[in-house]
Amino acid sequence: MTTGKVFTDWDETHSALWGHQPIRLAHELHNAPLFSRETLAELIERYPRQHYSLVQTGARDSGRVWREGEIGDLNGRQVMEAISRGGLWLNMRDVGAVDSRYRTLIDGMFAEVAAKVPGFEVWSHQESILISSPDAQVYYHADLPGQGLIQIAGRKRVYVYPNTPPFITPQHLEDIAVYNVEVDIPYESWYDQHAKVFDIGPGQMLNWELNAPHRVENLGAFSVSMTVSYTNDQIRRSEIVNLANGLLRHRFGYTPRTRNLRGPSYFAKAVMQKLYRDSGWVKRERSARRPTEFRLDATQPGKIVDLPKAA
Repeated sequence: MTTGKVFTDWDETHSALWGHQPIRLAHELHNAPLFSRETLAELIERYPRQHYSLVQTGARDSGRVWREGEIGDLNGRQVMEAISRGGLWLNMRDVGAVDSRYRTLIDGMFAEVAAKVPGFEVWSHQESILISSPDAQVYYHADLPGQGLIQIAGRKRVYVYPNTPPFITPQHLEDIAVYNVEVDIPYESWYDQHAKVFDIGPGQMLNWELNAPHRVENLGAFSVSMTVSYTNDQIRRSEIVNLANGLLRHRFGYTPRTRNLRGPSYFAKAVMQKLYRDSGWVKRERSARRPTEFRLDATQPGKIVDLPKAA
């Protein structure tokens, strides 16, 4: 980076709006050597299989397609070349746990936010690197932690929707918590009339309200982004309630009546979800929704090879 600071245009309006409205900020992270093509290629080559998702999506204005695959024997440069040909995106999840240098970058970013936003704190955060095709899109979805999108290369159009019904409901959040699939929540085209729309490029980032649904379209260029998820006390309590209520609904057939973040009902749910979150039932439900269906073709850049379906 060219300066010791992450943000270059922060003012008092950003301090007032952080976490309450979608805001666009200028940053210096795109200048960090960690985001060079050479460094990203090396990172791809050593990335643990359990920590990445390779996804094929449908063309814009076509039917919904969501297929997960794997890199196979390609090297990092070949993977990026395949992605640049279209229709794919690679999500290297929790990159800070794989390479602590990325975590250090985001530690510095949140230290700046905490100094500028009264009362803001981060208990933990996870950062992921998203490498995507010029025509790639991310369907309408919501995240359970706090969320930001940092653009490094290429341009995106981001639609951010209200974090209230009908755009997102408690049951939607519960389903996300149980099944660990954010993109299954319902979407209607008229929702776009109520979205705030941002075009962002290198050196820009977005932050929005907790659980606000959003969708993303690439604007004709190979894209590198970093997504950042973070938790604090309130967010963590909300995540506990979402999972507990989802388990009550889907595992035990009981409709939850409260979403209290404190008191006896909260503590009972905290104990219950802790007992069940790593259970065989939860693991089966999640694995059934994320089959690996294809592999990148090492002989034809940009092509994929379908894998046999599991019996």
